[in-house]
Amino acid sequence: MTRGAIAALFATGLLALVVIIFAAKGISSDSDAPTVSSAPKSAFQGALLPPGVKAPNFNLKDERGRRVSMSEYRGKPVVVTFLYSHCHDTCPVQAQQIKGALDNLGHDLPALAISVDPPGDTPKSVDRFNDEQGVTGRIRWVLGRESQLRPLWQGFHTTSQTTQTEHMARLVLVDKRGYQRIGYPSSQVTPERLAHDLRLLEKE
Repeated sequence: MTRGAIAALFATGLLALVVIIFAAKGISSDSDAPTVSSAPKSAFQGALLPPGVKAPNFNLKDERGRRVSMSEYRGKPVVVTFLYSHCHDTCPVQAQQIKGALDNLGHDLPALAISVDPPGDTPKSVDRFNDEQGVTGRIRWVLGRESQLRPLWQGFHTTSQTTQTEHMARLVLVDKRGYQRIGYPSSQVTPERLAHDLRLLEKE
């Protein structure tokens, strides 16, 4: 092979190497580039729920035997949680999170605890639970038979307490118009986050 042919071959190889290097850098740059989302960032600290889902209405009784319904709270945000009065782990924690959020707000808003253990949640056991947690008069319970409460569990996408399975520990904020807006797994609830989101719902 002549010296000229060798030089041409070397130049071709060098050019190919340069092209490969620049292509690789371009791919790396594209893959490292941040993804820009066109969706607006939520101001809420809890998870946004699908739009347009109404909180299930009901007309049941609370721990005092008084009529309680979701519709009576139109015009105010409502904290909805799912508790049973003989619980010793997640339920007391959730009650304290709600209590802390209302303290943080500086004023009370409606807070409903929907029973997930109809046979076990009696007015007496609920009074004891509320007294132990210091939430008497701040968390109002919704009591009833399983057939009455099941539509609420389904409407809020939660589960009941059974001897085999623990109920789903979660919390939902309902807005002034009665729509489910913000959801929290119990592990992600803090008084500060709840108070923050309740303030935003109050301003709407």
